[in-house]
Amino acid sequence: MLEQPVFGRRLRQLRTERGLTLAALAGEGMSTGYLSRLESGARQPTERAITHLATQLGISPAELTQSTATSLAQSLTLATGLSQDEGGQTLSDALKTSGGEDPLLRWQALWQVAEWRQWRQEYAEQRTCLDELATLSAQIGLPELQSRVLAALSRCMRSTGEIVGAVDAATHAYELAEREALPARVRASTLLALVSALAEAGRLPDAARHADELLTLADQVSGALRAQAVWTVANVRVRQGDLDTGAELMNQAIDGFDGRDDLTIWMRLRLGAARLDLRADPPRTESARRRVAEVQAALPFAGAPTIEQQLLAVRARIAVLTGDLDEARTVLDRLTGFDDLLTYQERMRLDVLRHRVLLLEGEQDTALAGLRKLAEQAQQSGNMDLAADIWRLVAESLTK
Repeated sequence: MLEQPVFGRRLRQLRTERGLTLAALAGEGMSTGYLSRLESGARQPTERAITHLATQLGISPAELTQSTATSLAQSLTLATGLSQDEGGQTLSDALKTSGGEDPLLRWQALWQVAEWRQWRQEYAEQRTCLDELATLSAQIGLPELQSRVLAALSRCMRSTGEIVGAVDAATHAYELAEREALPARVRASTLLALVSALAEAGRLPDAARHADELLTLADQVSGALRAQAVWTVANVRVRQGDLDTGAELMNQAIDGFDGRDDLTIWMRLRLGAARLDLRADPPRTESARRRVAEVQAALPFAGAPTIEQQLLAVRARIAVLTGDLDEARTVLDRLTGFDDLLTYQERMRLDVLRHRVLLLEGEQDTALAGLRKLAEQAQQSGNMDLAADIWRLVAESLTK
């Protein structure tokens, strides 16, 4: 007898192989809610449930409850027709029991699981996949696979605050892509990772130099990659103090991307534009509010908790900049314990906002002590861009 959650995965596999919906498999003898809980592993099946489901599937109860390993090739085929969550879980399960397959087949499954982990913001699990992918790519010996994995590894490390490692991984990815004259989409992806990592490391001249290359390459790619490339260059221009060019590039990224292709990217672009609005002097708070309203309206259709957390973070920043302390406190309280899907830098900037609220409320000693600690943490992680922003805030507060 299979225990949960293995039984649920086996049941879901058999159902999807036959193209059955939950309602079709449940039939008249079982509720779809109960069946759903069986598949998720939340309920242990009874003998009566096993007999009913085996009959519905056209197999014996023994076949239903026996463990059978599915090949990676079969799992990859099954994952094609599943949602991102179901497909990722299916491949993750298959990888645990697989062995001896074609390395390219394992690479493909690992890559999809790594992307799924990134989508779920499970960075530790994503890192495990990427580390194996890096080893596997070296064994296979295809430069394009190696370059793609190193760029993804850099992005993952940035998300966890490992900025020095992120710069190293992106540098290797970029140098490999250039040396092997890889396709424009691969070179653009490596440059995107490199420019972002260099900027966060505080190496603005290097980031700006590579940003020029990235902007040229953006004309050779399309879709989400082009939008993200232009967006990244816009952020660098703003850090250089060229706010007008940054805003112009940000608008180009937004106008050139169709939300029907990827609604999550569509919303992230608008939140990125709102953040740039708030970096202006004086901050363009009304423009930022309009961007926030656009994202808020689209939120029910995306089902992305990460976007909701990022949206709340932008709202908190608007409230702090406009002096609306009640709104700032309300939004920041909502984010307490609900910021687990944010990146390291996003969480750090939220903590900075909390200390800015303390400054505005007159608790200067507590706020400055907390800000100094955050700045030191940012420096230790190699995130010099963030550290510089925090020290600048400390200096301005002391001056006032």
